[in-house]
Amino acid sequence: MKRPLLPKQERMMQTLGENLHLARLRRDLSSEQVAERAGISRNTLIKIEKGDEGVAIGMYFRVLIVLGLQDDLLLIARDDILGRKLQDAGLTTPRRSSKRPPINH
Repeated sequence: MKRPLLPKQERMMQTLGENLHLARLRRDLSSEQVAERAGISRNTLIKIEKGDEGVAIGMYFRVLIVLGLQDDLLLIARDDILGRKLQDAGLTTPRRSSKRPPINH
């Protein structure tokens, strides 16, 4: 069974769709043009522009390519702040005495 998205997550998907819709309009491209160039149906593009979670990420990527925004996908998790903090918290440095003899001046 599919787990529903939380309201905040749904809004994020809707925002992504709206951003793609606005990017298409700024480029003065019709939904038919983008769908054809992306190799998807116009109905799929409409779902993407609404932020439909049921559309495969590959379809979103095809639209990004048509809009020239494919490199934006590489920004996801690039600066994984939470992941780095969790990684750092899990690192432990062993406490042991140095094998070097003390330096006497």
